[in-house]
Amino acid sequence: MSPIDAFASSAAWAEAAATRLAEALAEGVAAEGHAIFAGAGGSTPAPIYTRLAQTDLDWSKVVATLVDERYVPETSPESNAALMKRTLLTDRASAARFLPLYSPSVTVDRAAAEASKALAAEGGRLDAVLLGMGEDGHICSMFPESPTLKTLLTPNLKPAVYGVPAGRDGLAPSLERLSINLPYLIGARRVVLALSGAAKRAVFEREAEGDPMTHPIAALIAAKVPLEVLWTEAV
Repeated sequence: MSPIDAFASSAAWAEAAATRLAEALAEGVAAEGHAIFAGAGGSTPAPIYTRLAQTDLDWSKVVATLVDERYVPETSPESNAALMKRTLLTDRASAARFLPLYSPSVTVDRAAAEASKALAAEGGRLDAVLLGMGEDGHICSMFPESPTLKTLLTPNLKPAVYGVPAGRDGLAPSLERLSINLPYLIGARRVVLALSGAAKRAVFEREAEGDPMTHPIAALIAAKVPLEVLWTEAV
């Protein structure tokens, strides 16, 4: 199992995550002349994004995107794009260019295909990735029992974005979504998984021992994703 780096305060945790992500972006800019950042939605990353936005980096050479997105426009309160624009793409990071996963296509699968093409045109490799994890163990939009889970966790496919259907009979997700697949994480320069609270740590430790075919955390570890787990007990 990946070691867990623990931090005494949420401020130190956010600072450490932002520093590691910024280092990977700087490495990408130095090596390739540009870099791609992919981040999670939800409440967990907001303080990390706020800190990262203040980093002294050539943000004009950075493309920012999402690891997953609900199939809704930015005007929706459910939009991860709107969250990222409010928290990350401010301050110095306002110079970065945003690449959305959502587009108002006929279907979520068509939008996923368009996002795959757009990411590939940027070079395809993610330099810095910030992940969160749900209480059910999902990362990105890799949900337990989802019909797309096996495909998303298949390590030898091409990096791509996939449409994720809404769950049935009370299963997550409640809305159609778009998600990058495991190969994008395998090929990344650096992947930070940010966790807070005792409950999330317990979920991570449990999921790490699961079947890589059906448990996303176990799949990350089995595929040797360059994963760094940062945790704070503070919520």
